[in-house]
Amino acid sequence: MKVTNWKAADSSKEKSTATMGKFYGGAVTYKWNWDQVAQAFWQRYPNPYSKHVLTEDILSRHVEGNRLYTRRLMIKTNPVPKWGERFIPSSARNMCILEESVVDASSRTITTYTRNIAMQNVMNVEEKCVYRVNPENNRWTVCEKYAWVTSSVFGFGSAIQAYGIDRFRKNATKATRGYEFVLERLFMPVLHQQLSSRDKLKDKAIKVAQAAKDKAKDSISTARPQPS
Repeated sequence: MKVTNWKAADSSKEKSTATMGKFYGGAVTYKWNWDQVAQAFWQRYPNPYSKHVLTEDILSRHVEGNRLYTRRLMIKTNPVPKWGERFIPSSARNMCILEESVVDASSRTITTYTRNIAMQNVMNVEEKCVYRVNPENNRWTVCEKYAWVTSSVFGFGSAIQAYGIDRFRKNATKATRGYEFVLERLFMPVLHQQLSSRDKLKDKAIKVAQAAKDKAKDSISTARPQPS
């Protein structure tokens, strides 16, 4: 796994009751091929690094051409700092998240759009991820991640947005580790088995070659004229 080019851009400006928002983006490289990453995509949860994801349910799914469209509803824990308790009631500490994804088998891409569908008047988080074959190594997969955080709470918008970006960054790191955990769980045993099979074939080839070499020596020795 390789994480590169994470950066945050602050474009927040208080305008009466609205703010422009904050942006965060970067890329993660998985040292697994796209087919493996696509297979693991549907098995990301549960994992030890994403305990904040409580449930996931498929709302709809259909196929158009070579594209699979899916909508999923997730419920995640939503801890807030002390100062945020005045804006977010205790009944809203678990957040409903809508994830829409498109798996394109032709272009070998997975594109996801995620957003919260509750408490949007306090903080709205929109995320886009694109998984594609790494252009520098087609045996690896790169995931480009982007997030936009906005808040319409006058006077506290900037603080809420900063909190949202920080939480997204931490959760993005956990999500990456969790994805790696799932990939290793799914494919590491297969990789070990393949390597073991290769080693066995290599050993067998060496033994066959050595037997052939010994047999050739015996044939030469037998065919050599004996002294009278």
